[in-house]
Amino acid sequence: MSKSLPSLVIVGRPNVGKSTLFNRLTGTRRAIVTNEPGITRDRIYGKAEWLGHHIEIVDTGGIVPDDKALIPTEILRQANIAIKKASLLVLVVDSQAGLTPLDEELARLLRATGKPFVVAVNKVDANSQVNNANVFHRLGAPIFPIAAEHGTGVDDLLDAALAQFGPSGAAAATKPNDPTSTKHVGAQHAAPQLGKISDLEAPSDSDIDPEYADAESEFADESADTNANRPVQVAIIGRPNVGKSTLLNRMVGEERSIVSPIPGTTMDSVDTEVEHEGHFYNFVDTAGIRRKGKTTLVAEKLSVVMARRGLERCDVALLVVDSEQGVTQGDAQIANYAEQSGRSVIIVMNKWDLAVEAARKAAERDAATSKGQARRDAHDRRTEAAAKFSTTAQSRAKFKAGEARASASRANRGKGHSNKAGPREYSYPGATQGVHGFGDQDKSRLLFDYEKLVRDKLKFLSYAPIVFLSAKSGDRASKLFPLIDLVIAARRKRIPTPELNRWLKEDIDLQRGTTPKARPVKIYYMTQAKTSPPTFLLFTNQKDPLHFSYQRFLENQIREKWDFPGAPIRFIQRLRKAERDTRSEKKVESRAEAREAERKKHGPRLMREHETKELDD
Repeated sequence: MSKSLPSLVIVGRPNVGKSTLFNRLTGTRRAIVTNEPGITRDRIYGKAEWLGHHIEIVDTGGIVPDDKALIPTEILRQANIAIKKASLLVLVVDSQAGLTPLDEELARLLRATGKPFVVAVNKVDANSQVNNANVFHRLGAPIFPIAAEHGTGVDDLLDAALAQFGPSGAAAATKPNDPTSTKHVGAQHAAPQLGKISDLEAPSDSDIDPEYADAESEFADESADTNANRPVQVAIIGRPNVGKSTLLNRMVGEERSIVSPIPGTTMDSVDTEVEHEGHFYNFVDTAGIRRKGKTTLVAEKLSVVMARRGLERCDVALLVVDSEQGVTQGDAQIANYAEQSGRSVIIVMNKWDLAVEAARKAAERDAATSKGQARRDAHDRRTEAAAKFSTTAQSRAKFKAGEARASASRANRGKGHSNKAGPREYSYPGATQGVHGFGDQDKSRLLFDYEKLVRDKLKFLSYAPIVFLSAKSGDRASKLFPLIDLVIAARRKRIPTPELNRWLKEDIDLQRGTTPKARPVKIYYMTQAKTSPPTFLLFTNQKDPLHFSYQRFLENQIREKWDFPGAPIRFIQRLRKAERDTRSEKKVESRAEAREAERKKHGPRLMREHETKELDD
């Protein structure tokens, strides 16, 4: 969100058309619009341009000041944050419902802020309904009859906004020859040039083999420079109630999204721009994606659609999984959405502190059983035997020190509880001894075992890095920004064509690739046609697409050489030109031979037209 832009904040009670007005002003469909009240909850930011000036538009949820429930209270708090930064407040009311006590209460609240505000009387769909707006003069603010759905009266509202901002208030628009410049409301705007230009390497003409130049130009990546200049688009996706909004608030450093234990709290996709160590990111908090059978309300279905759209316009997808519950079928389905859309993926195992606590309690329960005692005794015997046969004095000293600590711990627990078995020092062989029986070594081993479990559940995302963190406490959350930088660099990385073909001829054995076809695959030439995601163009001797197992073999070989962490790899196959020419010549020769054989068979008579057509076919 740019601080230089004047902010026009839309407020009002639920279901009066605030989101419709927001979509009309910004020229987008980012805000969900239904007949169900209370759909918009978080602050949604957008931009509008009018008469050569840019304006920041902020949509807020429906305000009910006396409602003390969790979500309405959070909606009011989010609206107050937007109101404090507003340059102009627009109170939206419903002309068909008339002036309500809640409208009057909201007008009093806005007047108490000291901010200038106007009243937009919505749903005035015809000239005959303009008189319905007269009753709202009682609010003591300028009145603007509008129809947000059709755009009627919106121009007068924007003219009044510019007059309120003053000549120096609104930011000047782009230059006239800029294609993003427009005079109309609702124009789509290009993302601000906030990011750093990466060192993308486009293949030079000298690197391209003339035989394959046409095919390479067909798949030229013209948008690489544009994508490099914009902020990194990061979508936070996952099932409902896994901590996506909490993670957004942690990354932003403020309460940007409403957080509650109620599943489905977030409905709209919330965009937030963040600067971190000179790099710019645009985080998109999406609604929880659930199965179609689990969505009943129209707004829930639309929220899933908007979440899928938010995923498709991002560069990196943070797949948030509840560590306490583990990877479910829903998580795997959402991960498949991200992989199929070509997004780079980072698997975020959230609520790691709860998973560690659950493992610690399970270890204590297990250690208190007879089986746990037997495992512990067996471990003691193995350790003792290893120490006896040790040839170094250092190992024996370590063993004696550990034995002394274990004896002291058992003695301390035995005071006053001689007939009861207390909790053991460790839960399995190799665990760290301690008061609770779950030390740093146990946490490291748990993390290692848990990562193997996640890999087994998400085998198709074997290239995606995994980070374990707690968004609520902030534990290990600092690892996420460097990981995003690593993944976006891999997504935009380009391998020079000469280096690719040298590797293809010298370092890789293509015969190792398993394929069900008898004919061996030959790759004559290879080049990286695109980035974001990395896409490689192959010229082969195969007309049919390569078998998926062979593509997987090639992908594994490429990752072994150049890594590409988090980025999916795509292949485009083409038949080499020489192969196409040879096959066409053989086809022509076979047709000529068939004609000659037919003439010899039927004698000198001319072949009928349908016979010639059959041979040609």
